[in-house]
Amino acid sequence: MIKLDITKALISADKIAAFECKVAEAQKALEEGTCAGNDFLGWLHLPSSITPEFIAEIQACANTLREMCDTVIVAGIGGSYLGARAVIEALSNSFQWLTNKGETPNILFAGNNIGEDYLYELTTYLKDKKFGVINISKSGTTTETALAFRLLKKQCEEQRGKEEARKVIVAVTDAKKGAARTTADKEGYTSFIIPDNVGGRFSVLTPVGLLPIAVAGFDIAALVKGAADMEAQTGIDVPFTENMCAQYAATRNALYADGKKIEILVNYQPKLHFMSEWWKQLYGESEGKDGKGIFPASVDFTTDLHSMGQWIQEGERTIFETVVSIATPEHTLLFPSDEENLDGLNFLAGKRVDEVNKNAELGTQLAHVDGGVPNMRILVDRLDEYHLGQLIYFFERACGISGLLIDVNPFNQPGVEAYKKNMFALLGKPGYEKETEAIKARL
Repeated sequence: MIKLDITKALISADKIAAFECKVAEAQKALEEGTCAGNDFLGWLHLPSSITPEFIAEIQACANTLREMCDTVIVAGIGGSYLGARAVIEALSNSFQWLTNKGETPNILFAGNNIGEDYLYELTTYLKDKKFGVINISKSGTTTETALAFRLLKKQCEEQRGKEEARKVIVAVTDAKKGAARTTADKEGYTSFIIPDNVGGRFSVLTPVGLLPIAVAGFDIAALVKGAADMEAQTGIDVPFTENMCAQYAATRNALYADGKKIEILVNYQPKLHFMSEWWKQLYGESEGKDGKGIFPASVDFTTDLHSMGQWIQEGERTIFETVVSIATPEHTLLFPSDEENLDGLNFLAGKRVDEVNKNAELGTQLAHVDGGVPNMRILVDRLDEYHLGQLIYFFERACGISGLLIDVNPFNQPGVEAYKKNMFALLGKPGYEKETEAIKARL
């Protein structure tokens, strides 16, 4: 199992222990469904409820896309794509585009922005590709995703014919209602259901995440097994001092109470960049409301030590770091010796590159702790499906607990709608005439 180390968190054990009763109450509220947002608790025991038959159904659809497509576009935004992208990027060859010889489809992402150049370049790239689409949207009307899907659907039908296109377009959407469901039923697309009781940012272990991950060629059964094992290790009956989720939630909230307002998620493995992006949405959207919440930020070390390192070392002391540390890389690469030694690095000759990286990690932790930055570490044995499943569920459960500790509803996102209302009014969407006039008066 992955492990949590809070020995460098620069907070007393008493202050962490002071949260034990509140954590127990939060755990109980989650289990009994008595907390705010209790209609969105389907993620809580999702891993242990996933059957081999359901995984086989997802895999069968993935196999069809793998056989019929050289490229698959995942259309979705926020929780409808970040979890899948986090896992796919973590497990993929960093240079897949250059090394892929057709053994598996290239996975691309769209519907997460409204960049005209991005969409033009994507559709141009796809002109000679046998591509398919996974359209992920509960409503089917989210602007970014709906816009991209309309473009991709039309292009796919033009290039492959309507009959073949319906075999390589898959909908992941609501069971009964919404534009995406209507389209899927009308066109005869294979479809999977987004459960009503699972919010987008908690949905990576539903078809939202599992289908794209399976299409990319990764073992979704192992991912689910890792999450299920973490579910068992962090439940309500696991003592506070032995429960990773309880300890993480309590420690970050003890630091928050001490004036630490910003949490920086750190990795030393560039493959984890999008795992940090997923984590930022999970915690930002869950806790940032009612004028409360720790601000979630992230850095990729050692790269960002050369840009953000100064601020972290000596800037305002309102931050703490949580480091995701991968113990064992998948490959071995030794540092070479050089006869002239002009760079003075022969002292590293014969060492694994990962040894250099691990000492950079340790040296940075010591420097930042000396500089007054509390540090927590999440120790992960290796970067594979099983351990990523553990990490995903760990962060999800800890997030639910942590949000309840600051007395917010961790499962809604009322603030997300504000920009949409303004955008629709500015674009002249029918039904927004009053908002349009109000905005014109402000401009």
